[in-house]
Amino acid sequence: MSRLARLATLFALAAAFATPALAGTAVTLKADAVDDDGVVTLGEIFDGAGPAARTPVATRTGQSVMLSAQAVRLAAARAGLDWANAEGLRQIVVRGGAPSAAGQAAPAVSRGNVDVLTWARSLAAGEVVQPQDVLWAKAASAPGNAPRDPDAVVGLAARHALRAGATITGNDVAGVQVIKANEIVTITFDSEGVSLALQAKALSGGAVGETINVQNVTSKKVVQAVVTGPGQAAVGPAAEQLKLSNSTRYALR
Repeated sequence: MSRLARLATLFALAAAFATPALAGTAVTLKADAVDDDGVVTLGEIFDGAGPAARTPVATRTGQSVMLSAQAVRLAAARAGLDWANAEGLRQIVVRGGAPSAAGQAAPAVSRGNVDVLTWARSLAAGEVVQPQDVLWAKAASAPGNAPRDPDAVVGLAARHALRAGATITGNDVAGVQVIKANEIVTITFDSEGVSLALQAKALSGGAVGETINVQNVTSKKVVQAVVTGPGQAAVGPAAEQLKLSNSTRYALR
């Protein structure tokens, strides 16, 4: 077998090792995730969780906890739930406090009584957030996905143009892209003594730890790979471990 044929065969093997998407019961993210006992469960995050509602996801020790949306999605998938995350959220904020009783309206938040993070200056799309770009301000209320810690946004890139003074939300930022769409990247695969590296075209951009679609420049086969650095991505067990560890780091922040 020629070297090229062997690489093509191993690349197909790498794709086979990638964990397939898990189909399950479709759920929707609650507009206001509330935990009342310090143990955050899937039922407190999603509507329609059914028997998986009592499955624990994280613990809350403060007034609120910020979870990685990717880590929550994986936890939901393991419990047989399917959350599409069509909004592309990176973090989910779960606040403490007993939920409102059925049929009773939640008490209104006093105007000017909530601390929120706001943009200290206007940022252009793709600009990386610096520590001096965020500041605390008072507001009547906070969006459900508003970050509670400046570290949650510093070092990330603006998804779109951001206006000075606006309240920061989880939809405002994303990881800094180190791979651009249509860029030729190096894909690596390592498993049980089998290693390979070959060239592929990125079909979308991505930040470190994110999953993108790549196309083998020789076979034209499309697989998913995890971004590991500028111009670099991985497939196979090592990629899945990187994706999981990246999600865990965000969940514990």
